[in-house]
Amino acid sequence: MALPSKNFTQFLQDMSAVVQGSAATVLDLTVGSVLRAILEANASLALWLQWLILQALQLTRAATSAGSDLDSWMADFSVVRLPAAASQGVVTFSRYATGIPAFIPVSTILKTTDGSRAFTLRADVSMPTWSPSLNGYSVPPGVATISLPAAAADPGIGGNVQAGAITMIASPLASIDRVNNANAFSGGSDPETDDNLRRRFQNFINSRSRATSSAIAYAIDSVQPGLQYVIDENTDATGAAAPGRFLVTIDDGTGTPSSNLIASTVIAIDQVRPVGSLFAVQPPNVLPTDVSLTAALDPLVQAPVVRASITAAVQSYVNGLAIGQCLSSTRLAEAVYKAVPEVRVISHILISNIGQDLIIGRRDVIKTRNVVVN
Repeated sequence: MALPSKNFTQFLQDMSAVVQGSAATVLDLTVGSVLRAILEANASLALWLQWLILQALQLTRAATSAGSDLDSWMADFSVVRLPAAASQGVVTFSRYATGIPAFIPVSTILKTTDGSRAFTLRADVSMPTWSPSLNGYSVPPGVATISLPAAAADPGIGGNVQAGAITMIASPLASIDRVNNANAFSGGSDPETDDNLRRRFQNFINSRSRATSSAIAYAIDSVQPGLQYVIDENTDATGAAAPGRFLVTIDDGTGTPSSNLIASTVIAIDQVRPVGSLFAVQPPNVLPTDVSLTAALDPLVQAPVVRASITAAVQSYVNGLAIGQCLSSTRLAEAVYKAVPEVRVISHILISNIGQDLIIGRRDVIKTRNVVVN
């Protein structure tokens, strides 16, 4: 319930009325008088005590507490906020002179062009160039380029940099001249927000002692922040009707979730699935899509720069669509208008060379292949 509260003026008026009602003569309560100063001091103390009471009430409820206070509230139920995740991708090292061998340790630090984001290499023992004794990758003579796995040094969504953003080698490397990322990095996510933690806690409560779709949804939500998923009951891995089976389609925003993520999801679901049931976890069916549009720009802007921003806005919107979410041309135009205010008019929107919305299936997801801005 909401506690009744008062402001400073109301406290002062109530105190003045009580004091005057108890006195036999008229009191001097004008501004600057000693008695008014005493009452104002007491009103200030009452206002501060009221604030403490409201703060205590707020911190004792999950609906109103925030940050570390919400974490301590959830800890009583063994529910933990999901941490941030670091983005991952592939970087390509290149060199001009290839006559001698080179070595790239996993401690190598890479940075974006503006130096704001740092990245480090990841160890991949399956690669033939990996050297476990040296903890790095060997580049044989005659090899001009080598592509290696890397990850953001700091977790968070800011590590999901675009293609071509990583260009600086911040560690000394002999016989290595350049680095670049041909594709965007993905998989980075910020810590679970307060609102998402509360929503997941509701699924936690609703799924106790129940083998329901809510229990399965809570298990998936607890694997990694930002996962998208669709649960199909009485459906096998091929999508056909199959009583006693269910199919889970998951995506981490890339369209191609890793095998480790799928395996972790399988383990989480297996803890809460109905007894006697069978299930499968699969990635979504990716639909590569071409998008073209014509944009009328403000004549005072630099057209190439603005068109690049439009392309980025289109890619961000389309690649952010959830599993089963259709691509609407009007929603696409709205996203571009919001992201690029220099655009005056958008017209001739074609999605896969067709001037109409792209309707997809329940387990499909749309990703951009080519974006053309005329």
